[in-house]
Amino acid sequence: MHIQQLRNATMVLEYAGNRWLVDPMLCRARTLPPFRLSGRRRRNPTVELPSNTDEALAKVTSLLVTHEHPDHFDSAGVRFAIERSLPVYTNRVDAAHLRGRGLDVRLLEELGAPFTVEVVRSEHGRGAIGWIMGPVCGYVLSHPDEPTVYLTGDSILTDAVLDAIDRHEPAVIVAPAGAANFGVGGDILFSVDELVTMARRSKATLVCNHLEALDHCPTTREGLRERFEREGLGDRVCIPEDGERVAFEHAKSRPSPSAPRPDTARAGMQKWITSLLA
Repeated sequence: MHIQQLRNATMVLEYAGNRWLVDPMLCRARTLPPFRLSGRRRRNPTVELPSNTDEALAKVTSLLVTHEHPDHFDSAGVRFAIERSLPVYTNRVDAAHLRGRGLDVRLLEELGAPFTVEVVRSEHGRGAIGWIMGPVCGYVLSHPDEPTVYLTGDSILTDAVLDAIDRHEPAVIVAPAGAANFGVGGDILFSVDELVTMARRSKATLVCNHLEALDHCPTTREGLRERFEREGLGDRVCIPEDGERVAFEHAKSRPSPSAPRPDTARAGMQKWITSLLA
């Protein structure tokens, strides 16, 4: 398995012969409005894609989308998928609306043997903000020849996230680490404290992204590395730079302790709200 970080949550996941472009935000810098409602506000994304992006995109075989927020699947990402006739793997809540945008949409949980996939529902914040931001999800992906990887998607630390970690014992966890905050309503992504809790809870390598690309994500790579070093967890975290490609070739997937739990979530009013922003 290889992961190439591009920008924010956008990365290329090379896994069992697939090259998934995960959560593509491919627009030019400063083409999206600020996400912060107070304090320092800047247009997004705050940085351009890295110089080796075109080379990475040329090898992509499909897309993988955790949710439809514009920093995870923007109009440039939609155009990329349509122009190259690439399938888009996603979850049941997002599938119908994405099909309406002219995309070849497939359910990741129906990928089929020898893959095992579980959709893990997440909470993208607390209280009213979390309700408006939802529904969102992550994926636990296993294959006999690869390490089990858990892409948490945008989330705060919940019992569902911890339960997925405990049951699947992933070798790699990809987690958004920017501690995003609109300036009201609290964090809508893992705080640094929550990331430390996850690292202590699991033996996985924690791959941190969603950093230094959006105006509402204050956590820096340097600050995150320093915190993990102070906690004695420096060898358990991977914080790739934009454009960096990292290999994970150890700890092949073990048989799942139980059948994946089916995704029974349904689109509600929150999905209607978020689809207006997509």
